Amino acid sequence: MEQELIGIVILVVAILLDTLFGDPQKLPHLIVGYGKLISFFEKGLNKGNQKLLKGLGMVIVLVTLSFIIPFGIIAYFQQAEWWIANILFSSMMLFYCLANKTLVKEGKAVLKVLEKEGLEAGRKRLSWIVGRDTTNLDEQSIKRATFETLSENLSDGVIAPLFFFACFGVPGAMAYKMINTLDSMVGYKNEKYHLFGKFSAKLDDVVNYIPARLTAIFMLLVSFRLGGLIFVFREGKKHSSPNAAYPEAALAYILNCRFGGPNYYGGKLVYKPYIGENNRPIEFEEINRVASVNYKTTFFTTFLIIGLFYFLHLYPVFEFSFWWTK
Repeated sequence: MEQELIGIVILVVAILLDTLFGDPQKLPHLIVGYGKLISFFEKGLNKGNQKLLKGLGMVIVLVTLSFIIPFGIIAYFQQAEWWIANILFSSMMLFYCLANKTLVKEGKAVLKVLEKEGLEAGRKRLSWIVGRDTTNLDEQSIKRATFETLSENLSDGVIAPLFFFACFGVPGAMAYKMINTLDSMVGYKNEKYHLFGKFSAKLDDVVNYIPARLTAIFMLLVSFRLGGLIFVFREGKKHSSPNAAYPEAALAYILNCRFGGPNYYGGKLVYKPYIGENNRPIEFEEINRVASVNYKTTFFTTFLIIGLFYFLHLYPVFEFSFWWTK
């Protein structure tokens, strides 16, 4: 079976699984396993001297293993010509790397709880999906935080894994998710992780540089708002993060609203620039438009990769076997 066609099948199955089911609640989850592994290393290494080098060592070991292990399994299936096993394993692993269904579900849940149960319940529900303090947020701040999270994590949770799948196959997507999980667990600029998590944070910035900007462009494309490119690349530079503001800026342009501004993190006020200028009230029903943008962007990226693989199948202009050995 042609390798590029296998890639298309793997991608379609993974996207269908994520679209239909989201994160499986009753099955062991790859990212949960990553988190436990990182926690084990962090507890053993993040103490004493040389925290910077220890953190670097952890990153090298875990990212390398997260690529090599699935690569070896897929290579074995290829050599044994176990095509079904290869497709099932690869599709499930890529599925675990995607989070669009769950992301949209959680975003809708926050606004539903806010609308039906009130401000305090909305603050508590929001705290499940954001890192900022939610104790004193008003209704509009909760809505803005939810939309910001949906746009930013569209890049981290969907487009970036698909980008690395397109470049390096399932092992690439899995290695990316390890990097992203490392950053989310130890990539903080506080006393505990400033040294130990420094390389995790920097590596996450590097690997997300292209996907974050592609996500913003694709969001504008599927919304027929390409005129917002200048806005996105102007506003995206304001954020202290080199990547997070680009998808947020795209959504702010699409909705003609304003994101960003100061927020509390760990009890400390952090001043962040505003993205956009129209500080209008955000309505509850706009979550449906945001969800639509997320799904359209996901499907657009999927079709783009399918087109790439099919082109390479028809015109094998260069060797393209990063992820399936021959």
